[in-house]
Order: sequence, then C-alpha cells, then structure tokens
Amino acid sequence: MKKQLPKRHELDAKYTWDMTNLFKKEELYQEAFDLVEKDIDSFCVKFENHLSTKELINEALTTYQDIQTRLIRIGAYSSLQASTDSISEENQIRQGKAMIRLQAISKKIAFLTNELKQTPDALLLEASKIDMNNHYYLKEIIEDKKYALIPEVEKALIALSPVLNISYINYNRFKLADMKFNDYVVDDVTYPNSFTLFENEYEYEGNTLVRRKAYETFYQKLAEYQHGLASNYHAHVQKEKILSELRGYPSVFDYLLHDQKVTKDIMDRQIDLIMERLAPAMRKYALLLKKVHGLDKMTYADLKIAVDPKFEPHVTIDDSKTLLMQGLSVLGDEYNQIVKRAFEERWIDFPQNQGKSTGGFCSSPYGASSFILVNWNGQMDEVMVLAHEIGHAGHFQYANSNQSILNTRPSMYFIEAPSTTNELIMANHLIKKAKSKREETWLKSVVISRTYYHNFVTHLLEAAFQREVYYKVDHKEPLSAHILKNLKLDVLRKFWGDAVEIPDWAGLTWMRQPHYFMGLYPYTYSAGLTVGTKVSKMIENKDIEPEDWINVLKAGGTKTPFELAKMVGVDLSTDQMLNEVIDEISIIIDDIIANQL
Repeated sequence: MKKQLPKRHELDAKYTWDMTNLFKKEELYQEAFDLVEKDIDSFCVKFENHLSTKELINEALTTYQDIQTRLIRIGAYSSLQASTDSISEENQIRQGKAMIRLQAISKKIAFLTNELKQTPDALLLEASKIDMNNHYYLKEIIEDKKYALIPEVEKALIALSPVLNISYINYNRFKLADMKFNDYVVDDVTYPNSFTLFENEYEYEGNTLVRRKAYETFYQKLAEYQHGLASNYHAHVQKEKILSELRGYPSVFDYLLHDQKVTKDIMDRQIDLIMERLAPAMRKYALLLKKVHGLDKMTYADLKIAVDPKFEPHVTIDDSKTLLMQGLSVLGDEYNQIVKRAFEERWIDFPQNQGKSTGGFCSSPYGASSFILVNWNGQMDEVMVLAHEIGHAGHFQYANSNQSILNTRPSMYFIEAPSTTNELIMANHLIKKAKSKREETWLKSVVISRTYYHNFVTHLLEAAFQREVYYKVDHKEPLSAHILKNLKLDVLRKFWGDAVEIPDWAGLTWMRQPHYFMGLYPYTYSAGLTVGTKVSKMIENKDIEPEDWINVLKAGGTKTPFELAKMVGVDLSTDQMLNEVIDEISIIIDDIIANQL
C-alpha cells in the first residue's frame, strides 16, 4: 500500500526551501511591508502630477525600481509559502492580507505609467537617453501608448484587478485545497489518490491495473468539478476578450501576444508543424510502449510509462546534486557556482506534501536567491525537471545581476529556452557517460518521455486546445464544460490517431493545467525547446563558447526573442529550425525502437 502524503510540518526541513533567504523572520517581513508603504506615500507626493522634465522622469523611475524590488520580495514571501502548503490557514491569511495591501499599493503607484503614457513621445525619447536602465522601459511605454485607455479607466482596471484576476486563484483553491480524491482498490490493496500522487507517481506506475485504475478514479473526481471550473475558465477568457476590445486589439490573440513580441503566425507555425509532423513519430513511440509492456491495447493512461522500467535507477536528492554539478559544468565555473548555491543555500523545495503545488516552477525575486519547487519522486526524470528549473534560476540570476528590474524579463516566447537548454545539456552528459547500450537507450527514452514529450506534446496539445478556445471567444461563441471537454478530446484524438485509445474522460485533461490562466503560454514550451535543442548542441560541439550563451542570459528583456536567439546564431525567422528539431526527435525514437525490438 502506498503511503499518504505527509503534512508540511512532518518534512525534513533540510530538503525544503529556506524562506529566510528573503526575510530572516516574520517580523522583518511585516516591517518591510510597513516601510515600503510609507516610502510609496512619499513617492506619490514627490512625483504624481510632476513628471514634466526628462530629469524628473528618470528620478521617478530610479525610485520606482527600488520600490518594485522590495515589493517583489514581499510578494514572493507571501505567495511562495502558500504554494508549498495551501491548506495552512496561516499561509492563506498571510497571502490574503498581502494581496489586499499590494492591491492598494498598485492603485497608488498606477499614476506613473498612466502619466508617462500621456507624456509626449519626444520628451520620453529624451528621457530614455539619460539612463540605459530606463531606456527600454520608456521605449515600451511609447509602443504601448496606442493601446492605452484614459487614465481614469486604467485606474479603474487596477482597482478591479483582484476581481479580474480571481479565476487563477479560484482554480488553485479548487485543485489544491478542495478536491479530495477517493482511495481505490486493486487486488485487495488500497491506494490513496491526489493531484500530487497521480501526477508524480501513478501516471508512471508500472502495474497496468493500478495505473489505469488511478486514471479512472482521478478523472471521476475531475468530472465532479467540471461545470464550476468551466465557468471559472470561461470568465477568465471572457475578461481577456473584453480587455482586448477595450484596448483596440484586432483580436484576443493580438492582445495576448503583444508582450511576447511575436505575431500569431509564429504561434500557429509552432502548433501546426508539430501537430502534423511530430504526431507520426510519437504514435510509433506509443506502439513501442504497447509492445514492450505487452499491453492488450494502448490507452491514454499508458502514455507516460517507461520504455525500460526495470532499468530505472533510483536517484537520491544528494545524488542529483552530484549529477547536476557534473552535467552543467560545461557552462563554466561561474554557472556551476549557481548550481552549488541552489543546493547549499536551500533554494530548492524537494518533498511532496499535502497542499503543495503540483509540478515544478522557479521564482527569482530581484536581488534575492531563486526558489525552485519540485515534487521529488526519486526517478531520473526528476533530475531533468531540476535541471530545467535551475535553468530558469541561472537565467534570472544573470539577468537580475546585469539589468535593472525594469529590464530583466524577456518575452515569454523565449522564457523556456534557458531551461530546456539545461535539460538537454544534462541528458547529453548522461548519455555520454552511459556504461552500456541499454543504459544509453534508456537515457534517450528519458529525453523523449520527459523533455520532448513534456514540451513538444503535453504543452503543445494544451496550446492546440487553447487556440480553439480563443477562436470561439473571438467569435463570441459560448463555452461550457461539454464544449471544453470535446475540444480537448478532438485535439488528443487528432494527434494520437488510431495508435492510442482516447476515452471520453480524457477530455477533462484541460482541467489539470494552470497555464490556461497565464495567457498564450503553453506553445512557448516548444518554442523554447526549439532554441534549447540547437543551443545545447552548439555548446556540446563547441560551435559557441559557454560565455556566448551566458551573454544571452545576461541580456534579460533588452532584446526581442528573435534578437536573443540571433546572439548565438540561431535564426527563428523561418520554420527550418523547428523542422530540424522534429526530425531529430524522430531519429531518436527510431533509434530507441531499433534497440528495443
């Protein structure tokens, strides 16, 4: 029988992240909050309605940077603790109070961007020449002017933001706090189920009866919430459509892609090419799983099992440090110090526990350490997850150290490139070290089942579903639980064809992903991995120096995604790069099949 997940206070603290990296104690957090509120009042008195010269504009922005740095640390302290234990009343109250106070702050300092958007372009351009820390921000203000509303409306939208943004919070509360999954029995053994257990263990379970029963009971619980969560999601996309119309965008796609600095045809290219050209190779991979495991049929519940489960090595947390230090050493001593600090300074939250957010993420508050959340299951694919999240940490440690807080974050289109580059560098290192053909083949299967499946299949199919949702939103068509389920089913069945049996309940998979509340995010995983595949090979083959890639990370948000890729000779303007990656995935799958059959 599998154990119930422990409660947060039952964990070994040395494997959890250290929140004192932000504030040594709760009282200091409260003091920082009180102090920044006082400084914001002074900021408003000094600069509101006074941004009349280029010097004052720059002085205001310099002060604003300091305020934002402090606010980000405060916000991270409240939200990160809730992400590791959403059941805790203390965490809920802290986060709730912080949201109320941060909302009031947002209303106060909204005058800055509002006034800048009312300022003549000529004055903004003059101001942008004084301080490069403010240069890119002011250029973006000029670009955003065409979509700005009158100041009173902008202020009203900020005042309404707690309501406008509640859908994502509602989703996580339903998912992490309210949903209680039923136990299930297989061969007289009782198994508990939960979001975390299901996504970190049961999806990979080698016992077919246990795995399929886990899917069945998991989706039965999702079905009980489908109408409420569909209504919640519908409210979210309706908000986005209304805002796109208010701001004068031609479509909701243009609105959501504006900050990514790419156009819809770039997103469509990513989705359509993968749906068309990668699907045949992944179907072959699915049929290999069926043959290797002697399955009566290949179903949706069987897609994440290992090609060679008997070879799966157990990896301890301490082992992972050694592996990552060795694997990522190719990026240089300075980068390796970041990896070392991540472990020694407790940036990483490893254990699974009740109320913890599923999956993994990295948060890097400006001027502070990074915070990496994973759900450690002791499998090699979790080492890849950790390499991925350390890729985000390394990226923002460099960007935060070399750019002002206004310039650190690149386009979402590029955000997954550093993380997936790390995954493939790690995989290539392990493959080179393989002691046998079996180990090499197994590691290649991890690259397919973890790195490419996760980014080029799971998230890409989310993107294809999401695109259909926004088509309906743009055409003023209604959404319901039934419609959302069928849209997801259509995407899954189109991709997997006759190779995989997709039951009706699989259409509820849309309910598992919080990315739908983050704009057009899912397709960017494959976009980032397209860059990551090329860059990891260039580093391995010494076509570029590690410093060339580090310079890209340091650039932060000072360049467009295509310009960042160009810094290391990667051309994203055509479909050539994506087609090459798809071809490479197909070759790896053929190699795995040849060595397994």
